Amino acid sequence: MQGASPSSSSSVLASLVALLVLLSQALAAAAAAASPSDACGTRPAVNEVTPDARIVGGRDARVGAWPWQVSLQLYRVALGGFRHECGGCLINSNSVLTAAHCIKKWVNPEYWRAAIGLHHLYKEQAHAIKQRVSNIIIHPDFRKGSYESDIALFKLLKSVKYNEYIRPVCLPEVSHLVPDKNLCYISGWGKKEKKGKFELTLREAQVDIIPLYTCNKHDWFKGIISRNMICAGSESGHVDSCEGDDGGPLMCIFPNVTQYYLLGVTSSSSCGIPKHPGIYVRVVNYKSWIDSFIQDKTSTINIQCSLILLAVEWITIHLLP
Repeated sequence: MQGASPSSSSSVLASLVALLVLLSQALAAAAAAASPSDACGTRPAVNEVTPDARIVGGRDARVGAWPWQVSLQLYRVALGGFRHECGGCLINSNSVLTAAHCIKKWVNPEYWRAAIGLHHLYKEQAHAIKQRVSNIIIHPDFRKGSYESDIALFKLLKSVKYNEYIRPVCLPEVSHLVPDKNLCYISGWGKKEKKGKFELTLREAQVDIIPLYTCNKHDWFKGIISRNMICAGSESGHVDSCEGDDGGPLMCIFPNVTQYYLLGVTSSSSCGIPKHPGIYVRVVNYKSWIDSFIQDKTSTINIQCSLILLAVEWITIHLLP
């Protein structure tokens, strides 16, 4: 069999080199996607794992304290612009988790935008991003007037880039239980009292996770709290979520773990009534539903790598002497 010409061999070698460069770039992208600098549930802007000790009644959060906190804003013609309607939680670069009841009649995504990395609701902040919404997905089991399956997903028109003030919260796995010793927090721009106004500065509070058997007592919620829900706040009502916090995060940090996990999405609150703590959607029970709408970038990169390797193999078999 006659050997390949020098020019032909050089061309094949150049093709192989180009493909190997593409492969190395894809692998580098995969490594960057898993980089600790973009790790979910981390708070680089505040340089600490947990906030200070218990916050009675809540306080203003520091800038960058909760980088996955989102303000979902609705366009109000009468007010001439977008105004805060509900909270949300960034769970990847183009997905925000919130409460389904927040959407009400405004199911068209063009009415909405997501403001991410905010501290003050309406002041311009260099690190904040305001992104339009491409799609709204409401859980099929959600029913108005019920707290059950009160969860929805907003898909952003464009992916956001992470920085110190913007990054996703981690989603829980089945193994993440909520014992009393875990530190759990809520955050949002909701009212301090039922007849008040939305807060302009992001606030935070440490909450207790209250067992379902306590929450379902006759003088509490009379048995309406299901295993798809979490009760959190305080028995006295001194720490609670309120109107405007809906859709925002209930996040916990676990022993020997330096990342926050989204245990709940704010569904209903009484704004501080004793024995009526906030009700949160138990996120882990909806993990498979959430995963079905989240694009796995690592899988996409792996497919690209596989295609490059197949191309290299084909050239090796068919073109090399």
